[in-house]
Parts: sequence; structure tokens; C-alpha cells
Amino acid sequence: MSPTRDFVPNDEWSDPRHKLGLSGEHLAIAFFTSCGWEVEGHRFRCAGHDLDLVIRRGKTVAFVEVKTRARPGPDEPLAAIGSRKRKAIARAAECWRLRFGRRDDEYRFDVLVVTGRDEQRKIEHLADAWRILR
Repeated sequence: MSPTRDFVPNDEWSDPRHKLGLSGEHLAIAFFTSCGWEVEGHRFRCAGHDLDLVIRRGKTVAFVEVKTRARPGPDEPLAAIGSRKRKAIARAAECWRLRFGRRDDEYRFDVLVVTGRDEQRKIEHLADAWRILR
């Protein structure tokens, strides 16, 4: 039997990092839709792995990892996504592709970095941020 968790509405979350992350994902959704992308998935989970966003524009499907920081730091955005995390994202992406992908789709992995709070937020989109080596 699989373990279950109780549902907790996000306005009752106690960890401020989770709330900050969710607000960054909502900002990412607004950003991508304003750029002409369609959101096909938000917080997609498969086999213990997850994708923050799955977006589509035409035949291009991007699996987006959203990184939200309250203030800019010295580390580069891609440094926060190590090889283990990239492999986990790739596994979830493959699961999504098998369930929802279309024959002619082209896939890539993007990163969207949100830094700051409130009106001081800055967005940086890194398209095709990494490739999966087979």
C-alpha cells in the first residue's frame, strides 16, 4: 500500500520556503503565458519525481525547473540543479512524454529563476538549459 499524506491547503503551509517557491511558480506561469506558451502541467508528479512546469508552444515542449530566491546569491542558477536533480527531472519528463507527448514534439529542459520579493522581483529564463546525455 502506498503512503498517503493529508491535504493541507497552501495558505496553511508553515514553511516559508514552500510558500516562496509556490509564488515563484505562479509568477513563472504568468510569465510564460504572457510570452505565448500554454501550460500543460504544474507540479506534475510521477514515480516519486516531479516537474515544476510543463509548457508548450507549437511542437516545442519545455520542462521547466523554477528556482525562487528571496535575494540574489553568488551561486549560478544552474549550480542549484545538480546531476541527481537533472536525472530526476528527466525521469519525470519521460513519464510525462509517454503519457501526454505527441509524435512530432520536440523537448527541452528550461530553468526560470525568480529573485527578490514583491515588486522587486527579477525573472531570468534560461531556455534549453541542459541536455540529457544517453
